[in-house]
Amino acid sequence: MNAQLQILRRWFGRHADWANGLAAPLLVITVLSMMVLPLPPWLLDTFFSLNIALALVVMMVSAYMRRPLDFSVFPTVLLLTTLLRLSLNVASTRVVLLEGHTGPGAAGAVIEAFGHFLIGGNFAVGFIVFAILVVINFVVITKGSERIAEVSARFTLDAMPGKQMAIDADLNAGLIDEAEAKRRRAEVGDEAEFFGSMDGASKFVRGDAIAGILILVINIIGGLIIGVVQHGLSAGEAADSYILLAVGDALVAQIPSLLISVAAAMVVSRVGKDEDLGGQVMNQMFMSSKVMGITAAVLFMLGIVPGMPHTVFLIFAMITGGIAWWRHQEENKP
Repeated sequence: MNAQLQILRRWFGRHADWANGLAAPLLVITVLSMMVLPLPPWLLDTFFSLNIALALVVMMVSAYMRRPLDFSVFPTVLLLTTLLRLSLNVASTRVVLLEGHTGPGAAGAVIEAFGHFLIGGNFAVGFIVFAILVVINFVVITKGSERIAEVSARFTLDAMPGKQMAIDADLNAGLIDEAEAKRRRAEVGDEAEFFGSMDGASKFVRGDAIAGILILVINIIGGLIIGVVQHGLSAGEAADSYILLAVGDALVAQIPSLLISVAAAMVVSRVGKDEDLGGQVMNQMFMSSKVMGITAAVLFMLGIVPGMPHTVFLIFAMITGGIAWWRHQEENKP
């Protein structure tokens, strides 16, 4: 019995199994209902905060998992988080277009904060930041992870017969028992299904980036038309209000999307099974005293070049030199 079911049994008693099975459909229905039901600004703030929190949790789980199958539910999580972002975009678009003429706070504090504090209230800066985030997300991260997932799915499927034959050979040789062979066969099947699902799930991220661009354009054009035609605002007043809200809304959705894209890239690019991502990076990047010593020497030379920020380069030279000395001592221990 897992921990989640134990908690549900405390709350619902003998109805715990029923509540556990109902959780996922209710979540999907709630997310989809946000597309059609009007949400007040305070509820939008709540869901935007939840969206950012979920994206951070997914990225942290992806960083600390030891192998891709440890997060086998990731394709489904990717679908649900994408649906949540799109539903929030629809709900916030409704609020922006209906109440945007009242001021920047019409769509809630989160969008207003992204519009004012992160881009300084300048929608031109917001456009540039949003465009850069979309390029990083769509062109760099998503394209790379999509290709990795495609190749991984292909090679995993091609390797399945060989892995199954190796399991049968170990079983016939008496190296493993029937239970271990059954577990390994199931793991081989799960691995193939996972990478096949990731190959398709990466399309969600790409479609989400394209939808974000289209929603931003629709919000700006629709807001300007509604502000000028229906509410009698001047073009400048409509731009100050609606464009600021539209850009803030786009950035609120784009940052969690970027976090999820990074998580997807970390999941499909993992190699090895013994330690988490942080352990692999630390052990493989900083394991050689020669590498760290040469790096320290190069940083020191850059630090004494006229015009360079001497203090920063010299500090990093000292740090990498210290790591090189420590690794040298570790390597020479008897």
